[in-house]
Amino acid sequence: MIAIIDYGMGNLHSVSKAVERLGYEAVVTSDERKIMAAGGAILPGVGAFGDAMEQLRASGLDGTVARYAQTGKPLLGICLGMQLLFTRSEEHGTHEGLNLLPGDVVRFQGSYKVPHMGWNRLEYRQQSPLFAGIEEGHVYFVHSYHARPEQPSDLLAVTDYYQQVTAIVGRGNVYGMQFHPEKSGSTGMRLLGNFLALCTRDRAGDHPAAGAKA
Repeated sequence: MIAIIDYGMGNLHSVSKAVERLGYEAVVTSDERKIMAAGGAILPGVGAFGDAMEQLRASGLDGTVARYAQTGKPLLGICLGMQLLFTRSEEHGTHEGLNLLPGDVVRFQGSYKVPHMGWNRLEYRQQSPLFAGIEEGHVYFVHSYHARPEQPSDLLAVTDYYQQVTAIVGRGNVYGMQFHPEKSGSTGMRLLGNFLALCTRDRAGDHPAAGAKA
């Protein structure tokens, strides 16, 4: 079972339906017991970083997400959910994130159009089980802020939008996608499918938890 974490800000229905289309059971929930019992968890998100963290803290789900990450079971942040995994964001002030991945979330700066919106090609930077059997295809982005991981090893894939832009991140069992895979055609759905496949494997001793040393 895959837990879609409901903290009041996210495309819960579209993510849940995508998981089910790929043949997995999904439950949209804010219940810590259900989340902790799940074989995998997805943290979706749309809206502003500060508002999302306020919602997570008010519901106690910030602690739930952190505890889930420490179990070693796969966790995926999508769009704003990916940004929430980082240390802090400068969106409308400075806001502390979940700090599962060290780094900052910053606004695009330049004379080009913001938000970054459209189909862009992924470029893989690290080997990852997320990429098994998938070529570097195009996925759909809509965002005004982008993540800057502190550790190069956490940067799994990038795209180009007048600069290198973080597209996919990962450390241990914690992953993030800046785009919505469920809205990114066959490439996005295959990436989501590879994440879900990780959730059904016996991963005991295979992956250190986020922040742990291998």
